[in-house]
Amino acid sequence: MLERRVIEPDAAAIAAFYAGRAGQLARRVILARLHGFWPRLEGYRLLGFGYTAPYLAQFGAERAIAAGTATMGAPYWPSGPSLQCEEEALPFADALFDRVLIVHGLERAESLRPLLRQLWRVMAPESRLLVVAPNRASLWAQLDSTPFGQGRPFSRGELDRLLREALFEPQGWAGALYAPPLGTRFLTRDGRGWERAGALLFPALCGVHVVEAVKSVYGMTTLPVTDAAPVAAPRLSPGASGPALSRRSRRGEGG
Repeated sequence: MLERRVIEPDAAAIAAFYAGRAGQLARRVILARLHGFWPRLEGYRLLGFGYTAPYLAQFGAERAIAAGTATMGAPYWPSGPSLQCEEEALPFADALFDRVLIVHGLERAESLRPLLRQLWRVMAPESRLLVVAPNRASLWAQLDSTPFGQGRPFSRGELDRLLREALFEPQGWAGALYAPPLGTRFLTRDGRGWERAGALLFPALCGVHVVEAVKSVYGMTTLPVTDAAPVAAPRLSPGASGPALSRRSRRGEGG
C-alpha cells in the first residue's frame, strides 16, 4: 500500500519554492538529468503534467501544454496553454502526445492508477514518458518545507511496479538532488559537486528518481484505459488557448 501524506500545496506555493535558492538548485540539477534523456524535442507534441513550468520550455517542443489538477490550481505556464483537469478524464484525444513529462504530479495524485491509464491513452504508440518523483529514502522526501516532501514518496521498486502495471516499460533511470534541501549560497554554488559525489558514493539517497518509460501496447487488453467518466471540458487559465493540437509529422528523433 503506497502511503500518502495529506498536504496539498497549490501552484503558487510551488512557484515560490522555485523562486528561492533551494528551488533554483533543484531546477538546475533536475533539468540536467532530464536533458540527459531528452536533449531536444523539435517536431514533438509535449504534455507537462503536475507542475512543469520550470522545465517545459527547455525542450524546444513543437507544441507544449501544461496541465495540472483542480486541487493544485492552474499551473503557471506563460509560453503556451495551461489547464486544470480531472485525473480520471484528461481532456485530450487518444494518441495525441509524443512525449509526457511529469513533475510534482504522481506524488500528489488522488487517483494514481486511473491517472496513469489516462496518460497511456493520450500518448501515441511507443511514445515516451519521463517522470520525476520523490525518493522515499531521501532527506528531501522527509521535509515538508519543499514540494518534494509533500504527498506520496516512492521507492524505485514501487515506481517500477506502478509504471509496469500501467503498461509503461521503464527504459532508463537516474537520480538527482543529492545536496541537502537547504538554500544556502554554498549549496547553490556547488550543486554540481554534490550531484557527482552523491551519484558515486550514495546513489540510493537521491532526492528524486528520474525514470523514462515507453508506452507498451502489448497486453493492453488486460488494462482498461477508457473506464473513466466522460471527458469534461478543460478549465483554462486566464488568457490561455484551448488544448487542441495539430498532428504534424515528426522531424527526427529528438530524444
